[in-house]
Amino acid sequence: MNLPLKFPGLAEALATASPQFINLYDDTLPSSSGSAGGAADEIAEGLLAEAATVSPKFFYNELGSKLFEAITGLDEYYPTRTEAGIFEASHAHFTRALASAGITQPCLIDLGAGNCAKAMSLIPHLQPRQYVPIDISVDFLRDAAEQVQNSFPALDIVGLGMDFSAGLVLPDQVQTHDRVFFYPGSSLGNFHPGQALEFLQHIADPAQGKARGLLLGIDLVKSTELLEAAYDDALGVTGAFNKNLLLNVNELLESDFDVRQWRHVALFNAAQSRIEMHLEAECDLTVRWPGHERRFAAGERIHTECSYKYTVESMTALLQQAGFSQVEYWTDPKSWFAVFWATV
Repeated sequence: MNLPLKFPGLAEALATASPQFINLYDDTLPSSSGSAGGAADEIAEGLLAEAATVSPKFFYNELGSKLFEAITGLDEYYPTRTEAGIFEASHAHFTRALASAGITQPCLIDLGAGNCAKAMSLIPHLQPRQYVPIDISVDFLRDAAEQVQNSFPALDIVGLGMDFSAGLVLPDQVQTHDRVFFYPGSSLGNFHPGQALEFLQHIADPAQGKARGLLLGIDLVKSTELLEAAYDDALGVTGAFNKNLLLNVNELLESDFDVRQWRHVALFNAAQSRIEMHLEAECDLTVRWPGHERRFAAGERIHTECSYKYTVESMTALLQQAGFSQVEYWTDPKSWFAVFWATV
């Protein structure tokens, strides 16, 4: 049962509550760097590179979001349930940490919110004044924000359809005071360490508002067997999730990928401390889209995701390098996963 939020005018809110939703994601617009004219150009650039790549952000069309939701319930996929256990065991610690930083009723900014379930487990304890879920999967997020509003009618919700990996510029509707950025699920691991540092520096920047804090979930280094099983489950759901990227690429790029010609590959690169996901061509083939084509030899791969794994020490150092002066963390009993609280 959800705990009540401590807001005046609850009866009125029950009758009128509905989330604001602002769509700032348009895959036809040029990127902030100006080097690519939207999603199609970005995808084409990656496919035409010597070693083909597609950004993992293109996993998350509506079907991809639903498949990832299914992945989180798999036996092999320990991160979601392990992180949830830390949240459940440590929410009182989080509340005290926010209070120690002078943050009360924060503006909770949920990066890569997905179905918003992780934030919903914390909202009764953190008592945010405003909740801002952000995701690239616009329709999926819009529905999720409605569900959050139904559960917490008095809560001010501003949903943002946004590719925050291209720049995290928040609209005026987002409160600037007592901002707490929430980035669970070890999604920061999708960034190369240099990109992760730049992203964290952006969150720590004074332009992001007063009393900035970050609640961050990070997957920790562990055995190769456990890591690879989490990204290559026996039921093949992760493989379907990876292949669905090609269907999204077909829609965005007007290409002609045939998912039956590709297989899912997941491996742990110990030298780089990262899980890699690839799609491997099962035969010689050619993929075409307007104005271009790319030949793939049998066994040639498209790199679709990196998921970097950290130690408590390496992540603490990265947060401090980014400009966070105070860093705390909590782990599960097996030290498979960690939740960090960092303040500027």
